[in-house]
Amino acid sequence: MSSISHLPALDGVASLPHLGVIRASGEDAANFLHNQLTQDVLLMKADQCHLGAFCNAKGRMQASFVYCKPNPNEVLLVCRRDLIAQTVKRLSMFVLRAKVKLTDASEDFTLLGLAGNTLVTVLESIDQQAKPQEKSTAPAGRCISWQSVKGHLLTLYPALDQPRALLLAASAPDIAKYPVLAVAHWQLGEVMSGIAWVELATFEAFVPQMLNFESVDGVNFKKGCYPGQEVVARSQFRGTLKRRAYLVKCAKAIEAGQEIFTSDATDQPSGLVAQVATVNDQTYAIVELQTSAVDEGKSLHAGTPTGSHLHVLPLPYTLRDDI
Repeated sequence: MSSISHLPALDGVASLPHLGVIRASGEDAANFLHNQLTQDVLLMKADQCHLGAFCNAKGRMQASFVYCKPNPNEVLLVCRRDLIAQTVKRLSMFVLRAKVKLTDASEDFTLLGLAGNTLVTVLESIDQQAKPQEKSTAPAGRCISWQSVKGHLLTLYPALDQPRALLLAASAPDIAKYPVLAVAHWQLGEVMSGIAWVELATFEAFVPQMLNFESVDGVNFKKGCYPGQEVVARSQFRGTLKRRAYLVKCAKAIEAGQEIFTSDATDQPSGLVAQVATVNDQTYAIVELQTSAVDEGKSLHAGTPTGSHLHVLPLPYTLRDDI
């Protein structure tokens, strides 16, 4: 596998035009979403955030989210902006008599990404009760209230050894004193975390395990049914998973939704590009691949068997075999 070097520091505050917010409100909001998503909603606490997905009946992901439950009657879900309208529409089809309203709340919040020392500084200022080691590592899965901006910090998996978080703020925060993190660099962090967003180009392309969601707390196998649950469970418990997400780098531009081939392939692709970031003329991506193609060390190419060559990088987390 190739190594990672010469990447920009992940530190500062980034605008996130590619992301938006869905609000579920009403006394049945948590129960409704609990029955639709791959991860728990009903039992999650106000100081937690989760990664999860909304699937079709075949277990294919129609959207992925990072979400929190600020109060029992409200759930806020961050997802790709290009999927919000159709996701609200599709979720609303299941509402029936449930007392829940689903809306695109993207314009109600300032949505920012915080990373590195900037995030640590912010945590120190708003989260005085946190232990020192928690401030420095910002463990994933926390939802931290930021009262002065009427907002919430959702801590994410780290990237490039730096902590990251999403900020949903009802009042625009004063961020002038913090360094600006370019959107391209934030998106590099998204890719290097090894956790891809489902976007329009990859709509219904993957079951959760193809993006390693079971290894990054994006699937709860103990919760009740949700659309596609039987397929997701069967994929997990009936033998070895044959497709996984990998990190790769490439000297040329590639796109989400692009097929991946081995050099000895005829017409059958071995995988699909899930998410891409380009920095300093170098492209990094999360790709879904047949595990056999990687295990056998086959030459991987984007678009065609002779397309741009992909170099596999190590994942920043361990794949879980025992769930």
